[in-house]
Amino acid sequence: MIEASVIIAFYNKLNYLKLVLSSFKRQTIKEFEILVADDGSSNEVVTEINSIIQKSDLCIRHVWQEDNGWRKNKILNKAIKNATADYLIFIDGDCIAHKNFIKEHLLNREQGIILSGRRLNLSKEISDSLSEELVRDGFLERKIVSWLMKGLTKEFSHAEKGLYLPFLRPILKMKKKELLGCNFSIFKDDLYKINGFDERYLAPTIGEDTDIEFRAGLAGLKIKSVRNLAVQYHLYHDILSRDNNNYLIFEETKRNRISFTPYGLLQENPDIV
Repeated sequence: MIEASVIIAFYNKLNYLKLVLSSFKRQTIKEFEILVADDGSSNEVVTEINSIIQKSDLCIRHVWQEDNGWRKNKILNKAIKNATADYLIFIDGDCIAHKNFIKEHLLNREQGIILSGRRLNLSKEISDSLSEELVRDGFLERKIVSWLMKGLTKEFSHAEKGLYLPFLRPILKMKKKELLGCNFSIFKDDLYKINGFDERYLAPTIGEDTDIEFRAGLAGLKIKSVRNLAVQYHLYHDILSRDNNNYLIFEETKRNRISFTPYGLLQENPDIV
């Protein structure tokens, strides 16, 4: 039985996707599917993804849309509609999952609650040195403790977020709760209460998490921290460009205080973007 649908936001960076998929081969919970939410990767990449799917023991499906600029929210909504499970876990295609990542999201799930985890940011050197074999062997999980003990903090930022600390569960739940778009989970019917992602956002930040968090709060949904429980290791990349229009859209959303966006999963005009 499929207990969770893992939705991976992806665009063209196939070498990183292979590392991410390798981390799901070693999950302690096996009852999940993966949907690669592809925001318009090239034909060559799509062909390679189809080959990976055919050869993999994982349950993977590829959900694609034409490349028309940054439309992550739109492809995420499309993946949600194609998801089989009642419970959804969202990650990015550059985030390697700890072996207990799915276990912790499922263990802590609650109706009316959004679970929000965190990630450790790896350096470019470590990111470039990783292989599928190293990821499957749990290299990052083993090395993080020794790196910290040796004080090698230059290899990553927010190092403490890469530690898996289940014995501190009661304390960790008291941590500040803010939604992170690359590491959160929610029951599908709770996400439908706010009509999913707002597809007017056409650039990174705000629309992927801050907007969701605000509208979810209006709808009565709460955020619960799974920091140091649902752990991720974020592969290095250059900082993405921002768009001031995102802030304008969010200010409008806050001003109108409408939790159910008309530009989401269900639309009268599905071709707004």
